[in-house]
Amino acid sequence: MIGSLRGRLASKSPQELLVDVGGVGYRVHVPLSTFYGVGDPGAEVSLLIHTHVRDDALLLFGFLTSQEETLFQRLIGVSGVGPKLAVNILSGIEVGELASALRNGDVPRLTRIPGVGKKTAERLVVELKDAMQRMGPAEPRPAEDDGRQTDLLAALVHLGYSRAEVEPVVLRLLRERPGDRLEDLLRRSLQLLSAR
Repeated sequence: MIGSLRGRLASKSPQELLVDVGGVGYRVHVPLSTFYGVGDPGAEVSLLIHTHVRDDALLLFGFLTSQEETLFQRLIGVSGVGPKLAVNILSGIEVGELASALRNGDVPRLTRIPGVGKKTAERLVVELKDAMQRMGPAEPRPAEDDGRQTDLLAALVHLGYSRAEVEPVVLRLLRERPGDRLEDLLRRSLQLLSAR
């Protein structure tokens, strides 16, 4: 089984990376958080890997942090949650917020994740609540993230936008307007999203 990959990022799309390791290209399914964290094609990348074997395929799922990988492993252990849904869940909510929602039994928050209905959310809470109590605190944010990115993403997702739709807008605004207040960033994000 493949447990990790280190190589050059050959190409990337929001759900999949192609990692060149010694001339062999590995297709790796990733959550959005990993997609945005790996950098641009040509960059060196190191991923933790979960190898999923099916009768008709060998699929690789990659993560930048051990917490993402651990949560993924726990999610696929829940009845009715396969690896694709687990990646979708990790794409729709930050790791710390997911752990908190599971710990607190916040079914309404979980059902706002695309692809997660009420029954699935309830099953996730029942099967993972105790495990989340034992899970450590979230890994620290990168130094450049002062919390505005997480708060802005959460606000926009709460307003009904998908994480995949808003994340590029948020990252662009934070690059272009590093000194803006959260309220101003939220207003500008809404303007950009409504203009699409």
